[in-house]
Amino acid sequence: MNLEEQYKIIEFGDLGDERGNLVVIEGNGADIPFDIKRVFYIYGSDAEVVRGQHANRETEFLLVNVSGTSKVKVDNGLQSKVIELNRPRMGLYLPPMVWKDMYDFSGDSVLLVLASRHYDPAEYIRDYQDYLAELGKTEGRADE
Repeated sequence: MNLEEQYKIIEFGDLGDERGNLVVIEGNGADIPFDIKRVFYIYGSDAEVVRGQHANRETEFLLVNVSGTSKVKVDNGLQSKVIELNRPRMGLYLPPMVWKDMYDFSGDSVLLVLASRHYDPAEYIRDYQDYLAELGKTEGRADE
C-alpha cells in the first residue's frame, strides 16, 4: 500500500474568538476515526532527541504539536516520509503498523498524542528488522 494512503493530515477548526483560540478534537469518527482511550504528551525534548522508533500492531494515533514544532518520519516498510507538525490545528493520523520516529523538537514543543488503545507493551514492535519481518518485507524500499 502507498504510504500516503495510510497516514492522514487533519486540519481542525479554530472555534476561538476575541478571547483567544480554541481547537476541539473529538473522537469516535467526529474528527478522528477512533475512540480515544489514552492521551499523553511529550515535552522537554530537544532537536537531538528521537522518540517513538516503533510501530504498533493495533493502536491508532493522532499527533498534534499544540506548542512549537517537531517532525515525524513515517514508514510503511517500503516508503518513508517526513511530516513537520508546525501548527496547533494540524493533526497527523497514523493507523496501526506504521513505523514512527518523532524528532527535531523545538524548545517550546509540546507534542500531544491521542491513542485508540490503552498501553500494552506486547503490541509494540521496537526493532525495525522485526517490523519488516512482520510486514513480510525484507527489501525493495523506495524512500522519498
